[in-house]
Amino acid sequence: MHTLSKLALSLVAASVISAPAFAQSVAKVNGVSIAKPLADAIVNEQKAKGASDNAELRAAVKEELVRREVLVQEAKKKGLDKKPEVSAQMELARQSVLIRAFLQNYVQSNPVTDAQLKQEYDAIKAQMSGNEYHARHILVESEDQAKDIIAKLKKGEKFADLAKDSKDPGSKDNGGDLGWAPPNAYVKPFADALVKLDKGQYTDAPVKSDFGWHVILLEESRPLSAPPFDQVKPQLSQRIEQKMVDKLIGDLRAKAKVE
Repeated sequence: MHTLSKLALSLVAASVISAPAFAQSVAKVNGVSIAKPLADAIVNEQKAKGASDNAELRAAVKEELVRREVLVQEAKKKGLDKKPEVSAQMELARQSVLIRAFLQNYVQSNPVTDAQLKQEYDAIKAQMSGNEYHARHILVESEDQAKDIIAKLKKGEKFADLAKDSKDPGSKDNGGDLGWAPPNAYVKPFADALVKLDKGQYTDAPVKSDFGWHVILLEESRPLSAPPFDQVKPQLSQRIEQKMVDKLIGDLRAKAKVE
């Protein structure tokens, strides 16, 4: 729904229709009725965003639907709804709404259980072995540039100061800091070099990746551990729901007769 100005809201609010009338239809535009379910759909969208279901909201919804109907009627007068590309887009939009309703209904009818959440958590936790690393890096274009940086480090220059010349915009302004991450979060050449470093050590030779040449410093490492179960329950639930939906779609596709 387009955001209405305060002035527009006040003007619309002045013409709020009574509850019984609203229960039948929102309004008529050039003799065409605007059905209440259309208004309810927009009201529910706004309520989901935190809006209150009150006279002002319903008046704004009515005005929005009137504007839409005016435009739809004009589009039809010009025959735009008969254009193949417009008809195709309208059909795709209709399908999207219907598919979303179907999948939402499926998920609501098959709620994720605590047992499923615990099973998913344990499966992920079992995969979390090894260490995670707090690394810094400096990324440059050429091997010679990387060698020059290593030479400066050996002379005592600070890694954070040299990182200002890094071409990695995400870390150059905070000393090349990459935070904590497991090795598989990085490309293989980077990860292979990182896990060989001791705490406080930097690579004594440039490391090449698809991004350029790296000089890597290991701040520290620690055993990789899973976050608390309660902390990740929402993400686990979404993950399981997505798996359920993917399986449903796959099963329906497999059963479909496609010619």
